[in-house]
Amino acid sequence: MKIPRRRLVSIIGGSAGNLVEWYDWFAYASFAIYFAPVFFPKADPTAQLLSTATIFAAGFVMRPIGAWVMGRFADMRGRKAGLTLSVALMFSGSLLLALAPTYAQAGLLGPAVLLLARVLQGLSLGGEYGASATYLSEMAPKANRGFWASFQYMTLCGGQLCAIAVAVTMQGFLSEAELTAWGWRVPFAIGALLALGVYLLRRNLAETPSFENQSFDRPASTAALLWREHRRESILVAMLSAGGGLGAYTYTSYMQKYLFNTVGFDKATATWIVAIALLWFTAMQPVFGALADRLGRKPMLLVFGIGGALAAVPTFLALERTTSPVVATLLILVPLTLQSGYSANNALVKAELFPAHIRGLGVALPYAIGNAVFAGTLEMVALALKGAGVEWLFYFYVAAVIAMAGVATLLLPETRERSLIED
Repeated sequence: MKIPRRRLVSIIGGSAGNLVEWYDWFAYASFAIYFAPVFFPKADPTAQLLSTATIFAAGFVMRPIGAWVMGRFADMRGRKAGLTLSVALMFSGSLLLALAPTYAQAGLLGPAVLLLARVLQGLSLGGEYGASATYLSEMAPKANRGFWASFQYMTLCGGQLCAIAVAVTMQGFLSEAELTAWGWRVPFAIGALLALGVYLLRRNLAETPSFENQSFDRPASTAALLWREHRRESILVAMLSAGGGLGAYTYTSYMQKYLFNTVGFDKATATWIVAIALLWFTAMQPVFGALADRLGRKPMLLVFGIGGALAAVPTFLALERTTSPVVATLLILVPLTLQSGYSANNALVKAELFPAHIRGLGVALPYAIGNAVFAGTLEMVALALKGAGVEWLFYFYVAAVIAMAGVATLLLPETRERSLIED
């Protein structure tokens, strides 16, 4: 698996930036249980979480816009330029979160600043996914493309794991009252500093050969062209992304709240369970990426689309009844292992479906739409059903959306054999 040093440095550089982007995004989910009361002072914890979930969803709504704007930007100006712009926006959003006034300090201005910061992060991440997925897929050598491209989601998991690690560390040094009063600001300040460092790093990355080797008279990257010439692929990518995104957020970011708000674990225990599960999930990415190089992309995606749909309801029903953190952790590892069939390979499959002149937009926009509709509204749906006393319906909802991704997979070509990425 020898790979030229310049290419390897570019893959590592792109991956490191992706990790920081996703750390900033997931820090919101990890610390929402602490800052919800200071922005939305209501007595009911579910109502507080629902309010922060609404703003969480607003970030997802902005992701298709960010995907459209920066997907086109990456196709016209280069993958490197897209990566640099996305991390600059993430820096701005994280800095705003760190400095946002609370409801007690500024009334409705506090939640308004929270919303603006999340909007900036949504714009950033909408562009980040397409740019980083395209960059890593184009930089990876053909024979081991699955393995190297899996670093895109491995660093995504790593970013979430870092957010959880910061939460666990702060829980060890600060009381819950201190975390609620001011401690929740620290992870966003850290994220802003890291994003600034990555901005400087990405300015010196190499551009991909696939972008540089395009002809000057290539068609302009537009949503109209994407819909006209790649409609089927775009719809299938949106369906696949909907199931994959909802599954990932269900068993990672929302799971922390579910373990605290439904199962009954304290906040620290819930955080530890999710941290251990995420560590396992992160380690699974290169394993499933390497398997995709040997067995194909579709078999790995079907592990998720079929297996994940069948496992969802039994996993939640078992979690409802457990009182053991060890049992809860083992239960979560089952769907997360199945989820790896999607997460390790989804970015590569999407990149291999589109030609270079529209690849950035083709990867980013359908993905962002699928995620905005299903993953972005996940917490709102889950908490609303819980508030209505029919939380069990959420379990079947998760299974149905993952099954939709399985249907999309069956309709996709095997891109290992029909990749549009030129090595």
